Amino acid sequence: MRKVQRYPVEGPNALWQLYRTVSPWKGVKNFIFIQIARYCPVLSIKNWIYRHILGMRVGEHTAFGLMVMVDVFFPELITVGRNSVIGYNTTILAHEYLIKEYRLGEVNIGSEVMIGANSTILPGITIGDGAVVAAGSVVHRDVAPGTFVGGNPLRVLERNTPEGNRPIDSEN
Repeated sequence: MRKVQRYPVEGPNALWQLYRTVSPWKGVKNFIFIQIARYCPVLSIKNWIYRHILGMRVGEHTAFGLMVMVDVFFPELITVGRNSVIGYNTTILAHEYLIKEYRLGEVNIGSEVMIGANSTILPGITIGDGAVVAAGSVVHRDVAPGTFVGGNPLRVLERNTPEGNRPIDSEN
């Protein structure tokens, strides 16, 4: 189960009530700097924006690919360890605005993690050190360290074992 805090709302759907939870100026500022980082080809500048302007915790030598979209309203809830790669056009969310509630959850991506292109990481997720997420995946549950996962719905494709990597099919 994802680790999210739930906040019920009365009246119109939660997205209509967004600016009761987040300053509109924070949203505008974050949107501008996220767009700059999405198109910036210089990794050190991207990481500086993420760390010093958006308040994310980003480890040394982590690389965000072109067009990565981090949460506009709560980027400070995102942590990425050292030497990880976040693939092209990946979306990392720390919030969900629904009909009768909104949810917030920290996203913790470990060190030496590879996230494939066009993946979506939902709020409240932890991805362990050394994990690999296949391109186009929707990460809706935690990923154990050293595990290769993929798909929608997400499933384990391979696990690290003391003997080395082993496809899941061979465990039967």
